[in-house]
Amino acid sequence: MKLWAGRFSKEIDKKTNDFNSSISFDSRMYREDIEGSMAHAEMIGACGIIEKSESEAIISGLKEILADLDSGALTIDPNAEDIHTFIEGELTQRLGQTGKRLHTARSRNDQVAVDIRLYLKKEVQTVRAMVKELIAVLCNKAEAYASAVMPGYTHLQRAQPITFGHHLMAYAEMLLRDIDRLDSTYKHMDEMPLGSGALATTTYPIDRTVTASLLGFERISQNSLDGVSDRDFCMELASALSIIMVHLSRFSEEIIMWCSWEFKYVELDDAFSTGSSIMPQKKNPDIAELVRGKSGRVFGDLMTLLTVMKGIALAYNKDMQEDKEAIFDAVDTVKMCLTAFTPMIDTMRVLPDNMRKAAAKGFINATDCADYLVKKGLPFRDAYKATGTLVALCIEKGTTLEELPLEEYKAVCDTFDEGVYEAISLENCVNGRNVIGGPASSNVIAQVERVRKLIAE
Repeated sequence: MKLWAGRFSKEIDKKTNDFNSSISFDSRMYREDIEGSMAHAEMIGACGIIEKSESEAIISGLKEILADLDSGALTIDPNAEDIHTFIEGELTQRLGQTGKRLHTARSRNDQVAVDIRLYLKKEVQTVRAMVKELIAVLCNKAEAYASAVMPGYTHLQRAQPITFGHHLMAYAEMLLRDIDRLDSTYKHMDEMPLGSGALATTTYPIDRTVTASLLGFERISQNSLDGVSDRDFCMELASALSIIMVHLSRFSEEIIMWCSWEFKYVELDDAFSTGSSIMPQKKNPDIAELVRGKSGRVFGDLMTLLTVMKGIALAYNKDMQEDKEAIFDAVDTVKMCLTAFTPMIDTMRVLPDNMRKAAAKGFINATDCADYLVKKGLPFRDAYKATGTLVALCIEKGTTLEELPLEEYKAVCDTFDEGVYEAISLENCVNGRNVIGGPASSNVIAQVERVRKLIAE
């Protein structure tokens, strides 16, 4: 039976009913719907709006329904209009007239608003824990390779020497910001709308603070129109999830490049790679590629939510039913990606010798060569020009700055002496950059310790 039966003289058209129905996707909120209903029943019983005995019977009946759903003894009817209709219908079937009293002093509008907040609060905490797990893996890898020299890039061109540990901790910093965004989103959704009614609260003497306390909300919404029509928290969560996917996608792009024979900085474990149907030699980084591809899916979910909400007049409109599939898909996709991505990083084999060779061939110590001259009193622009001339000479001769004889240095600039070789040593170039935030090995270890402390708090 439809909860809105009475006004209408005809049954709804079957195709229209299917179009209108949300049970196929909001059924995942059955636990939250029951939790919200139990809290509501307890509150209206405590406030004397229904008899205490009726309140207790309703709560007992709802607990039994929850247990039956969890065990599989009860299955959700796919023909029900939504999860709220199904739960209330089942309760009424079991309790008769008493079950019909549950919906006193509330509307499906504030009911669904509280359900989705309860559901997403749990999901935010789950995603947050998964992001922390990935950060912990990055910290372990970074600590292990704090001294592994590799080229740092700008414009995808070798630029200056860094370490692999330093590179990994850049992603740890990104993910820390993701946690901050998730925490901010959680704070904004930790507001209970139940009691807003359809849009204008109720004439019953309810106590919303009781319900909020029972459901674990920090506060109650302060405007009933906003209480039922606010989906900012969905858009905000989708935005936070999209940025997580940006970071995972960027990381995936680098993993994909690093696995190629052109780089060969890392090798993925066989458990996180696939082969080719016709090329026996192939080992493809499919997990990273899928993560990179699924980022577009999450971005699309965000765009869906923004588009749905942008033209809706206050208060509730049926358009808002579209919020669930989009935000559920965004959450599911990010969780799925993190589930595969984190162990992929944890088990990948790092090839530091290949990184070191690439760093040696890229003239990425040229800035240090110029700085060496500056420290000897030469103006930077003159030092820059002299070093550029040396790089061109090395390219012409097929050698590197480390291998170039001192007489070649002096022929370009007589300020050079034997000390230049120490100055341009890749390890010295890296470890000399011990400014806070720099790639020096000691900095990487300090950053790892800092991040570990942050995620432990």
